[in-house]
Amino acid sequence: MDTDLLKTFLEVSRTRHFGKAAENLYLTRSAVSFRVKQLESILGVALFERQRNNIQPTPAGERMLGHAEAVLTAWERAKQDVSLSQLQSTQLAIGAGPNIWDAYLQGYLQGLHVGLPGVALRTEVLPTNAMTRQLMDRTLDIAISFDPPKLDQFELVQLGQINLLLVSSLKSQTVTAVVPGQYVKVDWGTAFNIVHAQEYASLPVPTLHTSSARIALDFILNNGGCAFLPEHLVQHALRCGALHHVSGASAISRNVYVAYWAENDRLAQIKQAIDFLRDDGSVFAHATI
Repeated sequence: MDTDLLKTFLEVSRTRHFGKAAENLYLTRSAVSFRVKQLESILGVALFERQRNNIQPTPAGERMLGHAEAVLTAWERAKQDVSLSQLQSTQLAIGAGPNIWDAYLQGYLQGLHVGLPGVALRTEVLPTNAMTRQLMDRTLDIAISFDPPKLDQFELVQLGQINLLLVSSLKSQTVTAVVPGQYVKVDWGTAFNIVHAQEYASLPVPTLHTSSARIALDFILNNGGCAFLPEHLVQHALRCGALHHVSGASAISRNVYVAYWAENDRLAQIKQAIDFLRDDGSVFAHATI
C-alpha cells in the first residue's frame, strides 16, 4: 500500500476538511479526494461521511485511525533502522507525554546520547493511549509518563519524581485571592487532577488550559497569573523575583514512570537507557505504583 494514502487519510481525519488537508499536504483538493477514494476502494469501505462543511469519519474510519498511525510509525522506524550507519548498530524509540520532556527528560537527553554509543535515538511526544498502542505494536521501546499503562505484558520502573509548585507573577499572592483571568491550568495527569479537585477547587476557571509547562511559564511571565509548574523550571524566575510562591499552596509531587515490553530484543539497551534516565543514579530496580 502507498503510505501517502494513509498520510492523506490521517490529515483529512485531523482537519475534518478536504481543502485544509490539501493545503497542509501541498496537494490539490481533487488529489486529496482521489487518494481517499483509492484507500476506500482498497479497503472496500467508506472512511468518511461527506456532508457540506462537515466531514466525519465513519465507524470504519474511526477504527482505521489506529491502524494507519501504526503502519506509518512502523514504516518510519523501518526506514531509520535499515539506514543506520556503521557507527550505529541499533535504534531505540522513546515516547513521552508533552509535559514529560519539559518537566523531566530535557536535561537527560544529552547524557543518554553520549552514554549509549552505537544507539540511534528516536524520540516522540505522544499521548498516553498512543504510547500504549505503540508499545503493544512493538514500534515503541520505551514509554515515559506520569500515568503508565498497567498491563501485565509491560514492565514498569519509577524513574524519578518532580515537585509541582503553585507560582505567581504577583507578590504575596494567596490561593484564596486568585481571581478569574489569573489561573493557568497545566495538565499533569490523572493523579494531579484528583488532588487538584480535592484541594484547589476554589481556584477560578483557567484563562488558559495547556499540556505544555513551557507554554504556561511563558504565558504567566508575559501576561501575569499563576500555575503549577516544576520546581526546576521556575527556580531561576523565583530567585530573580519574576515569580513568587503562592501562599497556602503545598507542592504536589508526581512520579515519573517508564514502561517497556520485557521481551523486547533491545532489552539490554532499554535497561542502559533507564539507568541514565533515573534521577538518583541507583541501579536498575522495579518500582511500585
